[in-house]
Amino acid sequence: MTDTVLTPRDSALPLWQQIEQALLRQIRERQLVEGDQLPSAQVLAKRFAVNRHTVRRAIEALEERGHVRTETGRGSFVQEHPYHYPISRRTRFGRAMHDLNVESHYTLLDTRVQVPSRQVARALGLIAGERVHRVVYSSQVEGRTVDHSEAYFPATRFPGLGEVFARTPSVTRTLAAFGVTDYLRRHTTVMARLPDAEVARVLGQSTRRPVLCVHSLNVDPQGQPVQFGITCFAGDWVQLMVSSDL
Repeated sequence: MTDTVLTPRDSALPLWQQIEQALLRQIRERQLVEGDQLPSAQVLAKRFAVNRHTVRRAIEALEERGHVRTETGRGSFVQEHPYHYPISRRTRFGRAMHDLNVESHYTLLDTRVQVPSRQVARALGLIAGERVHRVVYSSQVEGRTVDHSEAYFPATRFPGLGEVFARTPSVTRTLAAFGVTDYLRRHTTVMARLPDAEVARVLGQSTRRPVLCVHSLNVDPQGQPVQFGITCFAGDWVQLMVSSDL
């Protein structure tokens, strides 16, 4: 049975918090299970005899605590368990998802040749005047967008890389097309931050929901940098596992 009766309006507990607790009971009692969509704010407002603003505040509280996730334009859902993504000396997204027996692919969002930022130039060991390929793409796992990535490659070493990536699309197969059949992770930095509007749009989440931002550098077997990456993972969907061999 669902909770529909709130305590009197002079209760010390705010109405939005009473609704939050009522919905949380439904989740804990398995009346709502992982992946289930919550009723709309309009339906919940009618059920609890409150306005939609009060309902939205309750759902935001559940989201902040990790019990639900909200997708822009779709609604709110009970949070599922995240995918485990190992980060090691040979980090490969496609291989990791294959090992989990889940379907995955990349969607190319943008590719261009440009002057790199100081951070990117320093990571790739470029000299003044050298340019980079900037490839922006997202990763989908079982139909869900789980990350937003910016990948930077030395333009001189990899002429036409953007077109090659558009045909594959795969970092591993793209580098292999230029003779780089293996590459290693030199370093990885992970931090939590709030996404900007574009990243949040691609991930289908609120800008108030933190993402896991990973800065990484891959090198060829001779130690020469081949790719610098900035990837924002949806924290609701991905759990990073860092290997001790890094």
